[in-house]
Amino acid sequence: MRFGHATISTFIVAALVSGLMAATGTRAVAQVSSYVIGAQDVLTISVFDEPSLSGKYAVELDGSLAFPLVGRLKAAGMSLRDFESELRTRLAAGYFRNPRLTVAIEQYRSQRVFVVGAVKTPGTFSLTGDMTLIEVLAKAGSTSDAAGDEVMLIRGHGRTSATLPDAGAADDVIRVSLKDLQGGPAAARNMALSDGDTVYVPRAQVVYVFGQVKNPGSYPVQSDTTVLQVLSLAGGVLPTGAMNRLQVVRVVAGAKKELKVKLTEGVNPGDTIIVPERFF
Repeated sequence: MRFGHATISTFIVAALVSGLMAATGTRAVAQVSSYVIGAQDVLTISVFDEPSLSGKYAVELDGSLAFPLVGRLKAAGMSLRDFESELRTRLAAGYFRNPRLTVAIEQYRSQRVFVVGAVKTPGTFSLTGDMTLIEVLAKAGSTSDAAGDEVMLIRGHGRTSATLPDAGAADDVIRVSLKDLQGGPAAARNMALSDGDTVYVPRAQVVYVFGQVKNPGSYPVQSDTTVLQVLSLAGGVLPTGAMNRLQVVRVVAGAKKELKVKLTEGVNPGDTIIVPERFF
C-alpha cells in the first residue's frame, strides 16, 4: 500500500468528474466560446433556415476556410464567437437580412498538450477550452503507483512535442504538489494549460530494504515517508529481526555512512534499510 498516494490518484479523477457535473451551463459555454481557433481545427457551422450552408468546415494550414457565398475568410487566431460574428457580418452583406448561425468545434487539432512520466495513459491530448492541470491528468488516467509526490508543468510556448525539464530554463517549469491538487490552494487545481505545455509526473524515488523483512527489495517513497512506513511496504519485520539494531546506510557527501535511526524518522531517496537478525 502506498501511503496517501492511491487516495490522491483516485481524487484527481473524482475531482474532475464532480467538477464537470457541478459546472453550470454558462461556465461551459464561456470556456468553449473563448477557445482560439487554430489551423487544422474542424468547425461545425449551422445556419438556421439554410441547411445547404450548414456542415463541417476544416481550417486549412494557412488559417483560413472557404464558405459558400462568402469565399475564403480568416479563422485561425479568432475566438469562436468572434469568428461567428465575422461570418454573420459577411453573410449579411448582400445575402441575408438577419442571418442566424452558430459555430462550434467539431475536432480540436491545432492545440495540444503532452502528458509524460508516471501516469497510466501518457500521450498527446487536444487542448480544449480552459483545460486545467487536474483535468489533463484525469484524461491521462491519473498518476500511476510509481509516481512521486509532485507534478511538473513545463511551459511549451507552442512546441509541437513533449519537453522534459531543463535546468537551464527554470522559469518555464512549475512544480505542483499532488497533495495541493487533492485539497490545497485553488490556484494549483485551476492552473490553466497553454498550447505546447508538457505535464511531467516524475517517478518516485526509491529506498532499499534488506535483512529480516518479509519482502526485501526496493520501494517508492514520498518526501514524508518514514522508516516505519517503508518497513510496512516491505511486509513488516520478521520475528527473527532485531529492531533495536536497525540501521540505515546513506550516502553523505559521496561517502556511505551507517546511521542509527528512529522508526518515526524520514528516509532519504537511495537509503538502504537493514534489519539484522536477532541474537538468540
